[in-house]
Parts: sequence; C-alpha cells; structure tokens
Amino acid sequence: MEITQQCVVGLTWTLKDTLGEVLDVLEEPVEFLVGGSDLFVKIEEALQGHEAGANVALHLEPEEAFGDYNDQLIFLEPRGLFPPELDEGMTIEGTALPEGVNSAARQAVLYTVTEIYPEHVVLDGNHPLAGIALRLSLRVTFVREATEEEIGSGTAGTGFFKVQLQAPDGGLLH
Repeated sequence: MEITQQCVVGLTWTLKDTLGEVLDVLEEPVEFLVGGSDLFVKIEEALQGHEAGANVALHLEPEEAFGDYNDQLIFLEPRGLFPPELDEGMTIEGTALPEGVNSAARQAVLYTVTEIYPEHVVLDGNHPLAGIALRLSLRVTFVREATEEEIGSGTAGTGFFKVQLQAPDGGLLH
C-alpha cells in the first residue's frame, strides 16, 4: 500500500542534529496518522507515495520542526511556590503551575525545570529541540488504512516526539 493522506504508517527513525550527534533513535515502529496531527508537514510530504520498506532521509529547519527558540518562554519563579521534591528536568503543564507564578507562564505550554536555585526556579517552555535544525532518517515499516476513529480524532494516538509529563529517566525524547 502506498502512503497517502488518511493512512497510518509505522515508522522507526534516527534523529541527529546537523553536526551528526544522535539525538533520538526509535527501533520499534510507532504508528502515526498521515493527514492528522501526528507528524510535521514536511515529514508527511516526504512520505507521500512511499511504501513499506522505504527509507526516507530529510533535513528539517527549526521552523519545520519544533520552532525557533523563544526567550519569552523562560520564566524565573520563586522557589517557595513549588513543592520540595521538584527536580531539574521535571516537566509541568503551564495550566498546572502553582498560583503566584507569572500569569504569562500559565498557558497551555509544557515547561521544563531547567535550574533550581535556593530562591528561584527557572522554567523553560521551549521544546528541548527548539531552534535546532535536524536530520531525520525514517524507515517505513508498514502502511495501513486508518480507522474511522483515527481519522475522526486526527491521530493514531502518538504525536511526533511528545515530551512526557514526568521526571526524566535518562531516556530519549519519544
């Protein structure tokens, strides 16, 4: 089956920065809905017409991937507003930030605790790969028709490189 809009693809990948440093490797296939919200537009365009077994390599500029780095998404907040068990690397949904933080930070953005000082906490609302040009080597492991439920929801259940809402375990980005 050829990849078209409204089908599901199983992908594995190797993600590198432009210096060749490996940022992420996915060895077991994950399902993505083509024509939904799971993949970046440039990836969907590159996959069109391919079949299972295809290898696709592409270069993504920041604006085609996780966006440019935005220093307006960095917030320095009082340490006392956060629980004692807060650790660097933890992520917090902006809408779940404690009362008293800067009102501009209380938006639907995922913040990473990047630094903890005795008096302050640094929150970064940028995706960890924001501002980075990427090289992506994809392998299409399978292609199937999307279900009505997948088409209706716009997803096969997996967003592209979603960051989990938990403390990091040293794992990769997916």
